[in-house]
Amino acid sequence: MMRFERLSLLLAGLSLLVAPVRAEELPAPIKAAEARGAEIVGTFEAPGGLKGYAARYNGQGMALYLTPDGQHVLIGNLLDAQGQDLTRPQLEELVYAPMGKEMWARMERSAWIADGSAAAPRTVYLFSDPNCPYCTLFWKQARPWVDSGKVQLRHIMVGILRADSAGKAAALLAVEEPERALREHEAAGKASTLKALAEIPTQIGKRLEDNLELMNALGAMATPAIFHLDERGRLQQQQGAPDPEALAQILGPK
Repeated sequence: MMRFERLSLLLAGLSLLVAPVRAEELPAPIKAAEARGAEIVGTFEAPGGLKGYAARYNGQGMALYLTPDGQHVLIGNLLDAQGQDLTRPQLEELVYAPMGKEMWARMERSAWIADGSAAAPRTVYLFSDPNCPYCTLFWKQARPWVDSGKVQLRHIMVGILRADSAGKAAALLAVEEPERALREHEAAGKASTLKALAEIPTQIGKRLEDNLELMNALGAMATPAIFHLDERGRLQQQQGAPDPEALAQILGPK
């Protein structure tokens, strides 16, 4: 795979004319980057005769700048003479905003267990392992918001921490009242009596595999991996139990 390095170019001004891109219009250097894993999602005009291409690469946004001769491509962030990053706004609009909407929709379709009212004005997703003490900590931190009806947590169950994690996650998904079972498990903490299933039903096993695939697609490395929408509707991630400041950003005012 091609290693993409960030290049800082001191250039002034940027014309933000965003345009759709079609595969047949791609020049050879851009096609070469595409062949190495870059997914081109849009174009924009840049100074100095450059033409910008916004791309996804390994789940991240990446900008490619085609040189005026159409024979070379620069890959990285474009800075002006004042050091202002001119690339980030383009990646936010063309890559991260659409990607966030796509990932939020995938989380909505995943195998999650609700915690709180379905009528809550704010929804927060988290990837949760039944053996994760920090998932339990976040569950406890969130009680004022959940119990007041302001937030619904949606636990996307995975089994990654211990040998019996998948069996315990499957047990929670398999019961008639998973919401109650999850609440009892988290409230008990280390004293939980949740038993892992000795054999995971095929359908539930597939749901857990899909959840783990989604977790990887979102770039989450451990539990709890918490996802919420900010005031602009952009997807934000918190890895691990949040501190008080981050908790307020995730859950909103009490």
